[in-house]
Amino acid sequence: MVKARKWVVKKHFDGVPKLSDFEIVEYELPPLKDGEVLLKTEWVSVDPYLRAYNPNIPVPYDQFSFQVGVVKETKNPKFPVGIKVVTHKGWCDYVIVNETSPEVGHFPKALTYKLPDLQGLSPSLGVGAVGMPGVTAYFGFLEVCQPKAGETVVVTGAAGAVGSLVGQIAKIKGCKVIGFAGSEEKCQWLEKELGFDKALNYKKVDAQTALKAAAPKGIDCYFDNVGGELSSTIISQMNTRGRVAVCGSISAYNDKEMPKASILQPSIVFKELRIEGLIVWRWIDRWTEGFTQLVAWIKSGQLKPAEHVTEGFDKLYDAFVGMLAGENTGKAVVKV
Repeated sequence: MVKARKWVVKKHFDGVPKLSDFEIVEYELPPLKDGEVLLKTEWVSVDPYLRAYNPNIPVPYDQFSFQVGVVKETKNPKFPVGIKVVTHKGWCDYVIVNETSPEVGHFPKALTYKLPDLQGLSPSLGVGAVGMPGVTAYFGFLEVCQPKAGETVVVTGAAGAVGSLVGQIAKIKGCKVIGFAGSEEKCQWLEKELGFDKALNYKKVDAQTALKAAAPKGIDCYFDNVGGELSSTIISQMNTRGRVAVCGSISAYNDKEMPKASILQPSIVFKELRIEGLIVWRWIDRWTEGFTQLVAWIKSGQLKPAEHVTEGFDKLYDAFVGMLAGENTGKAVVKV
């Protein structure tokens, strides 16, 4: 019998998630049934959507998220002992998975798969640049924004897991890229390491003035990770028939009351803008296509996948709230 530990959410979050909203449960795993696989977790992802989905899922529930584990025992010939597997089973140190087992919440079932061929890259990328955040950036930007070479692209949350990839993909596609981030250090990193044309610290600049200076000819594509008044400001400076991909609204996830921002309708109407929300499950049948291209870009040096690594199963909560507070540069991951 294998003793396992998992983080269970026992209360809905009220504002910033509290440690007391969780409990760590220790239990014994049963023997494997046909089709099942026992995984030992190696890497766990912490992401903003864990906060966003919380109010809609009945408690208690096991804290889901993507993880990479290694097969320790198997009764499924598709997953032999020793290979690495990506699942959505989240904050646990051992777990039994079955490809057809239902998911918690509003998630598709096909979230257990072999780790993509990373060609020698770190397996942690399986929950980052070559995982759900990677394909969110890849499909969300390319399919929704449909960028053209020479266009101006703005990304918010630009130093985060998705935003940092969107900006680099935009550069690969020949666009001018402006990013918003929350510190001078992050802005320097975006410009000097990732090749953004301009990075603006939203905590220090007047967004309207700074954006006009950075994008005097207007904005063609906007990838929105944060929402709020900043997004209203950016959308007001878009060009005719600009495209907006709305991926998230992390600026408001911990707010107890829905914040207010300037209305968007005048800009949408007079600029004939297209604004489209996106959830990455839309493209789940094409994830492999995205993974292949992302690995190729990383191997060629065109895409730099940054990681913010926290070590320890007991540190999952700290990594989670730190990510929500913007402490990470690049993808926040936990090594278990």
